[in-house]
Amino acid sequence: MSIQLAETDDDIMRCFPVMFQLRPHLIAGDFVARVRRQSEQDGYRLAYLEDDGGVKAVAGFRIGEMLFHGRFLYVDDLVTDTAQRSKGYGATLFDWLVEHARAQNCQQFELDSGVQRDRAHRFYFTKRMHISSYHFTLKIES
Repeated sequence: MSIQLAETDDDIMRCFPVMFQLRPHLIAGDFVARVRRQSEQDGYRLAYLEDDGGVKAVAGFRIGEMLFHGRFLYVDDLVTDTAQRSKGYGATLFDWLVEHARAQNCQQFELDSGVQRDRAHRFYFTKRMHISSYHFTLKIES
């Protein structure tokens, strides 16, 4: 089992089938360009856990800083292949992300999770996360 950052276009594309399970609106043909654009503009990175020659879990994240709480690692996406759940892959990748945040001198580790994702919330609670605020959104119509 290994965790790596997706550096090449091939690495990024290998993450797509697992990421698609969380983000079904994504289009395979646009995925690499979209990840590259977000990486260039906002520092987005993809980490993936590989075992037995296949990608089992994927995390998209970025490191930022705010006056509010200093330097942080924000997890945009965290998903384990549905056929591979409850095997420890998600927990291993989560722990890697926390250690990566620590190595990058982050004071916070953050993510948002849809209110309907009860199983994910139970997982985050077991990882000692807590609900610290409400996240409000306003759709901007053009």
